[in-house]
Amino acid sequence: MEFLESLQQNGKPSHVQSVGRALLLIELLAYENREMSLTEISNTLGWPKSTVHGMISTLRDYHYIDQSGLTGGYKLGIHLFELGNAVKRSWDISKVAKEYLVRLNTKLDEMVQLAVESDGEVLYLDKLDSKRMMRIVSDVGIRLPMHCSGLGKVLLAYKPEAEVKRIINQKGMKSMTSRTIVTLPDLRKELEKIREKGYGIDDQEIMEGLRCVAAPIFNSNGQVLYAVSVSGLYYNMRGQHLEDVIAEVKKAAQDISYDMGYRESKIK
Repeated sequence: MEFLESLQQNGKPSHVQSVGRALLLIELLAYENREMSLTEISNTLGWPKSTVHGMISTLRDYHYIDQSGLTGGYKLGIHLFELGNAVKRSWDISKVAKEYLVRLNTKLDEMVQLAVESDGEVLYLDKLDSKRMMRIVSDVGIRLPMHCSGLGKVLLAYKPEAEVKRIINQKGMKSMTSRTIVTLPDLRKELEKIREKGYGIDDQEIMEGLRCVAAPIFNSNGQVLYAVSVSGLYYNMRGQHLEDVIAEVKKAAQDISYDMGYRESKIK
């Protein structure tokens, strides 16, 4: 079983064997996603029935494993659900993302923003200003259009087509500058590029002289509910500096995604 081999390879000499085995048993039940008998578990893991029975008894007492009163089979217990919800509650995006936002701001000396889609608009959750003292239209709690901002386009790129169309029909595509995308077909092409590259750029589309690079943040379910961006003056955000910004924003987004429960192998 490929799943079992991969887990067993993670073992280290310093690990407590009984703890490792208990976790492996829990992982097996999660992977199988069904009730399993004592014999099935013993045969799959290659452990004596007496060893399996002792571990199951302990885990059952702590409600990590439940036993069916009808079939006698074993499945994951309710306490794991409770713990999972506790972990999920601890995934406050602003807290999780903060250190990465600070790192971006310090390393690049550009403005850094964190945003979410709210009622078809970009809602800024956090913002770190640049020492260059650049003044732009965004601030925490401010809402901006999605079709002409880096963050907005990234958030749109991972929504179903019907949802994108609904938002555009509701909010329109107002021209903010001469470079603003103002037609749905052109926007669709832009969103496709974002999905292919893993990042989006606002190239003076919402404000003359401003360039922004944004990347998606995935949650544990693979959904893109948030995005992170770095914004700077157009004449600064060019050449190698722009390439550095793109690389750093993508890396920060992936790191935040990982801390939110998503795994790198799932990121396209």
